[in-house]
Amino acid sequence: MARQQGRPFDADAIAAFTTVYHDIVREGEPLNPLKLKPDGKAGRCKQSDAHNLLRRFRLHADAILRFIADPTVPFSNNIAERAVRMPKVKQKISGCFRATAGADNFCTIRSCLDTLRKQGHSMLEILRRAFAGDPVMPAA
Repeated sequence: MARQQGRPFDADAIAAFTTVYHDIVREGEPLNPLKLKPDGKAGRCKQSDAHNLLRRFRLHADAILRFIADPTVPFSNNIAERAVRMPKVKQKISGCFRATAGADNFCTIRSCLDTLRKQGHSMLEILRRAFAGDPVMPAA
């Protein structure tokens, strides 16, 4: 409820969420233990994906749980992933951008369109005005 209202959780709720998070990570660690190299072998031993994920969960707990204490931080990064998706699809379809200038132009146009869409503008109207020589400028 607090998150929906845009206000931070109280200290007790943050402590409770953090405790549950660390308990879950701690529960997974014995199920995915650190692998050790046999004696006499050089280098590091390859770890399982689950072990590596649990290690990252432990190391980056503050960043992962930041959305609990700060209501301005979204729960997921879907917005960022959507912003990157279109250039990645373009790159996959055509293989690459032919020149750095083309990639820069594509990213600039895409960024402006995405910003204007998030500000509630109609994409069709934005494009119509751009081609008519009267472009809409994103609000700062």
